[in-house]
Amino acid sequence: MSPDAGHEARYRAIAADLAAKIRSGHYAPGKALPPQRELSARYGVTLMTLRQALRELSDERLIVQRHGRGTFVAPPHLAYQLDSLRSLVDDLRKQGHDVRTVVAGRAVRRVPARIAAELRLPPGDTALRLERVREFAGRPAVHQVSWVRRPVAERIRDRDFAAVSLYTALADAGVTVASASEVVRPGLLDPAVARHLHEERGSPVLVSTRITYTLDGTPVVADHATILGSMMEIRTERAATGLSLTWGATT
Repeated sequence: MSPDAGHEARYRAIAADLAAKIRSGHYAPGKALPPQRELSARYGVTLMTLRQALRELSDERLIVQRHGRGTFVAPPHLAYQLDSLRSLVDDLRKQGHDVRTVVAGRAVRRVPARIAAELRLPPGDTALRLERVREFAGRPAVHQVSWVRRPVAERIRDRDFAAVSLYTALADAGVTVASASEVVRPGLLDPAVARHLHEERGSPVLVSTRITYTLDGTPVVADHATILGSMMEIRTERAATGLSLTWGATT
């Protein structure tokens, strides 16, 4: 066996062993792997060889390496479905995921100009601002700000949004959600949201902007969600009719 072939065999064997331990639960989702120096000593290889094994695991999306913090077992990826009209939590729970919601803020505030335009409100009008953080696999994954127009806001503002989804609260208040338009773009994590998600600012994220409409076409909710790119993938089922996707360049 050539030296190069022997080197490749070693790091692939290490990658296979670590992958087996991750899949068996020996290293649990979201937990840190032992430090690289400890692992290299345990396997009797150089740091360079170990890092090649870790790159294999990263390519397989089994681990996430966070600069200055270490190497962590990746959580199972959330699938953000584009073919349904459900709240984010309802969608994820339907897939069998355990999602915890933390309400970070709830207040009636004057709407920013962009939200006023999305909800077709006059400048200076107010709406309910609901801020939530979604936790998955023991760590924050999604930061979401929802603006709900009045008079619907008055009917739902006292609901326990840690336990009830916004769409459920709307339905209980007699509001029928008929459609939604949504744009998902790649982005970078800004400092304010980074604090909520316990992630470094500038990390890659997905940014979702969704406008939800009632039966008469009135926009009732404007949502802005920041989703960690390391924890969620976008998935849809294609068919000859039904789902319509529009692809365009980001600006």
